[in-house]
Amino acid sequence: MSNNLDDYISIALAGNPNVGKSTIFNSLTGLKQHTGNWTGKTISSAVGYYNHNGKKYKIVDVPGTYSLLSNSKDEEVARDYICFEDNDIIVVVVDATAIERNLNLVLQILELNKKVIICVNLIDEAEKKKIIIDLDELSLYLGVPVVATNARNKYGIKDLKDTIESVITNERKIFHIKHNYDSDILKAVSIIESGIKNKINNINIDIHWLALRLIDKNSSFNNSLNNYLGYDIIKLLDKELSELEEFLKDNNLTYESMRDKIVTSIVSRSEEIYNSCVCLGDCCYDRKDRKIDKILTSKRFGIPIMLLFLGLIFWITIFGANFPSELLSKGLFFIEDKLSELFINIGINDIVKGIFIDGIYRTVAWIVSVMLPPMAIFFPLFTLLEDLGYLPRIAFNLDTLFKKSGTHGKQSLSMCMGYIIL
Repeated sequence: MSNNLDDYISIALAGNPNVGKSTIFNSLTGLKQHTGNWTGKTISSAVGYYNHNGKKYKIVDVPGTYSLLSNSKDEEVARDYICFEDNDIIVVVVDATAIERNLNLVLQILELNKKVIICVNLIDEAEKKKIIIDLDELSLYLGVPVVATNARNKYGIKDLKDTIESVITNERKIFHIKHNYDSDILKAVSIIESGIKNKINNINIDIHWLALRLIDKNSSFNNSLNNYLGYDIIKLLDKELSELEEFLKDNNLTYESMRDKIVTSIVSRSEEIYNSCVCLGDCCYDRKDRKIDKILTSKRFGIPIMLLFLGLIFWITIFGANFPSELLSKGLFFIEDKLSELFINIGINDIVKGIFIDGIYRTVAWIVSVMLPPMAIFFPLFTLLEDLGYLPRIAFNLDTLFKKSGTHGKQSLSMCMGYIIL
């Protein structure tokens, strides 16, 4: 594979968590991928490559995020990559069974970038739940191509590749449909937009979207923006920001209320599109899920049930690992005795024997016999909880508690893993 990445068409693969984004990524790239860390972050990234009809593509699996209004480090990484990297196209993966929720991120990305494709994944699950999606109508509402896929069976992957190619070559036209906000937001945006147009040249970001984000007053985004531009944009727009504050004061508005207005407008538009493009053959298809949620995330039963589940997993992991750990230990140290005898019989001196047998081999044997069995039990059990959809519920139950210590509920999952490792 050529090292000249300029030859590759760059694709960002974005979407909410748990929408099958990684499965789409694997279906597109096969084994032609590598992982690493985002610059300055400990969050892992996956980069893959594929060829289609003579063109070479590089695809980046962006961390799952619910919004570009980031709340956590992985969401910040996703936001910064989508906003500031020079992507030729963005493929947004949405869950066919939860389109309304996923549309919030879609609408935010469409404000920023015109070359977008919507990949409606898990279409088979939608069919099972009798959810009928009018893909053509959805495409008309959003102004971009919409492709249905079932990545686990590779259904729709070729259509997705063909659609990406058609957008890149401009065979498929994209109509940038602007989202309409209320008069207060539009007035605030116009104040900031005028400053950006007059004071900043050659900025490769949609000015309307940038004005919305500056109104939001997100310090994390401002820092990322300043790093991208190489200067402090807030200082340059000091006059316009003062004018904005006067406008907010005169109309009894605050930055927080403006943020709420922006979010409410996006959510309302998502609901409108959903109601126009999705038909429920069984309006009670999610009744069972909602009943389960009421129990598993309730204030009364949520925490006790969570502790019961986690306690059971820890008990199975710790006590279940004893037998295989003992077998591994006996087997590995039996081999150590035989290797020691071999070294003595062939006359290898004690220093070399001490390094390789008493040092390296014994250390590896201890680590394998002690660590491998619990890991082999714990991770499949944790994966089972994830497949059953319980891990997000654990994160939800603990989110309020963890926020008091400056983190969020998802951190509880890595803490559970850390406990087992220790």
